[in-house]
Amino acid sequence: MAHPPERTIRIAGLPAVTALFKRDPDRVLRFFYEEHMVPLVGEFCAYMARVRRPYRMVDTEELARIAGTMLHGGIVAVAEPRPIPPLDLGEAHQWAQSGQPLFILDGVSNSHNLGAIARTLAFFGFQNLVISDHPAQAGLSESAYRVAEGGLEYLQIRKATSLPEALKRLRRDYRVVGTALGRGVSMETLTQDPRPAAVVLGNEEDGLPTATLAACEAVVTLPGSGQVQSLNVSATAAILAYALRPRSDAMRPTRRPNPPRGKSRGAGTPKSRPRKSA
Repeated sequence: MAHPPERTIRIAGLPAVTALFKRDPDRVLRFFYEEHMVPLVGEFCAYMARVRRPYRMVDTEELARIAGTMLHGGIVAVAEPRPIPPLDLGEAHQWAQSGQPLFILDGVSNSHNLGAIARTLAFFGFQNLVISDHPAQAGLSESAYRVAEGGLEYLQIRKATSLPEALKRLRRDYRVVGTALGRGVSMETLTQDPRPAAVVLGNEEDGLPTATLAACEAVVTLPGSGQVQSLNVSATAAILAYALRPRSDAMRPTRRPNPPRGKSRGAGTPKSRPRKSA
């Protein structure tokens, strides 16, 4: 029997709550904090007062009860759950026009791994994340928000149904690449295609389903020493995200142009002005 959707979600920790208030404050229904957080929550309280929603300072025991965990960092926002729209291939086509790679999760079941991947993608400036309808795939849970440290608020997240078919259609705009142990190409080959990469990461224990792998154009493997079998999926995502991170002119250091030959750098000073001929 399907479980009814959650009516609220508890988002804990200063980075996650800060990102929520910055990016989507309308979702915040109630807000609670401990006394030591008072110097940091003035803007949040002012917003809640302005929209006439409840907020208050509570002690540690009550906050743990509200949060459902001791790992709340002294601050909790009770919010409306974030909807996850279905993947629209027309929208994905627009994403590809920016040249930015796309990360897709197919059966990543641990919510901590989902949160860690979201945190990494946001850190490197990625904008989009796709999760599949795999029965084991983790969703936007409270623990995922806590581990993401605000990263989930900076990503557009979509859900793909019938992922193998969706991957075949994404090939028009992306080079669709799966990840697997010991039988793939090197990471460097991902940059040798004019299409941005769509990297598909699979379940922590079983990897990608056979049908998903068959829909990929290539499989990439990160070579290791062999002393341990594999990396955690969030570590794999971090390495690939660093290699494929978005680059822009704004991220490059600016260089001052060289002065024209024959002129000093102190243009306009008496020494730089040409003499009149006699």
